[in-house]
Amino acid sequence: MPSWLLTQHAHRLVAEGFSAVDAHGYDYRLPATLEESGPASQAGLSRRSGIHVSDLVAAINELADRGLVERAPDPSDRRRNIISLTAAGRRRLRRLEKPLADSQEALPAPLSPEERQQLTALLSRLLDHHNGRAGGAA
Repeated sequence: MPSWLLTQHAHRLVAEGFSAVDAHGYDYRLPATLEESGPASQAGLSRRSGIHVSDLVAAINELADRGLVERAPDPSDRRRNIISLTAAGRRRLRRLEKPLADSQEALPAPLSPEERQQLTALLSRLLDHHNGRAGGAA
């Protein structure tokens, strides 16, 4: 199945790239989501990152223990925590960009530049179609 072949290989390449710098996907995904969208509740962070809340709590705990994110009570609802990225988290995110970029480059390596553009266009078309975006079914 094409989807399985592509996702399995892509996941392996990214995991290997992050492993080489003693990291894993959540080390990038959570800080990148916080950097892009700003501080968030755990539920909001789960929605934005696509990480199930049960997995998210453990990842936040690990990142907080390493000083990469911090939890603070939400001033508008003290029962809820707001997660934010620390300066150390931003630095770590910058260091993880190279292995991620290398992994993204390795996936389509055997394709010509034209084939890479075509693959990207086709994958975008599939995503647009399945996300119900206008023009996606063309």
